[in-house]
Amino acid sequence: MTSVQKKEPAKSPTKSKAKTGGLAGIVAGETQVSAAGGEHNLEYRGYSIYELAEHACFEEVAYLLVYGDLPTQAELEGYKNKLKSARALPPVLCEVLERIPKGTHPMDVMRTATSFFGHIEPENDHNGQHAITDRLIAAYPAVIAYWWRFTQEGVRIETQSDAGDVAEHFLTLLHVKKPTAQHIKAMNVSLILYAEHEFNASTFTARTIISTMSDYHSAVCGAIGALRGPLHGGANEAAMELIAKFKSPQEATAGVKQMLADKDIIMGFGHRVYSVGDPRNRVIKEWSKTLCTEGGRAGLFEVSQAIETVMWEEKKLFPNLDFYSASVYHMMDIPTPLFTPIFVMSRITGWASHIFEQRENNKLIRPSADYTGPETRPFVEIADRA
Repeated sequence: MTSVQKKEPAKSPTKSKAKTGGLAGIVAGETQVSAAGGEHNLEYRGYSIYELAEHACFEEVAYLLVYGDLPTQAELEGYKNKLKSARALPPVLCEVLERIPKGTHPMDVMRTATSFFGHIEPENDHNGQHAITDRLIAAYPAVIAYWWRFTQEGVRIETQSDAGDVAEHFLTLLHVKKPTAQHIKAMNVSLILYAEHEFNASTFTARTIISTMSDYHSAVCGAIGALRGPLHGGANEAAMELIAKFKSPQEATAGVKQMLADKDIIMGFGHRVYSVGDPRNRVIKEWSKTLCTEGGRAGLFEVSQAIETVMWEEKKLFPNLDFYSASVYHMMDIPTPLFTPIFVMSRITGWASHIFEQRENNKLIRPSADYTGPETRPFVEIADRA
């Protein structure tokens, strides 16, 4: 047997001058859907997120993203009625939801339901993509509420309601009672803030899948999978788990400093797009303060503020949208595992807009990579390998 000498694999030279881990700073395409960062801060089709959050309802923003313009009053009423008529879940889907185990991650429930919609209400051609979008916007609140209440409480709920909008519909199904006007408004604002955010990981996943000429439901399933991770949508759940650990601002300050010393990961801070602050945080933080104060839980907001202070002083990291969204949802009695599915209920509008845009001028998304493995090596027969 001939012996084979082992040697350190040589590294081939990289092709690009700069390392771009995670594609940070790389422009991967053009979009007319939203502008994030820079002088725009955050705009949806040219409209400031601040004006939309203050003056619009979620259905107006959904219409803007999906159909391209803000609706007139008549268009908005027609759109709301259209969504209302598409809320009810087919019995066969309810049966599927009942078969999903209680301990399943709710994001996996959203993915499964989306995939099943692809079976029972398939996309036959691109002409149906807007109708499919509206169907998912209308149905998602019932998907997660039905599964949650069946597996946690053992009850089968009606998946239709008389609620005036998506926000009220979701809260009504979840709590079996009409939510307060304050909670409806807060949920509307949250849905607006989460609706769209340029080429984030889940949106880029959806565009990549669609660029292969795949179907709509496959693209959304892929997007949900990307959103599930704590470095993307799952950060709001992790933020609530962190906040809930502490009973006072003093305890939070000491606790977070210790976590930083222990090199623990603290979710809900920093952002790839923004360098000094997340513009959405300015809005949701005020809602957190309002709901915590009016709900007799001012201490929860104070703990959140203490964590924010430590993270800025120690790491120069600012809270992103996920951090204060956690306490907003908590004050609306929404179970923590359902935080990220709310993100899906909202972001389907942004994903859809990018799916449409990708299809309009499609090119396969297939980037290159700098190879850093061994140089070319001769194949050695198995009997001759040392």
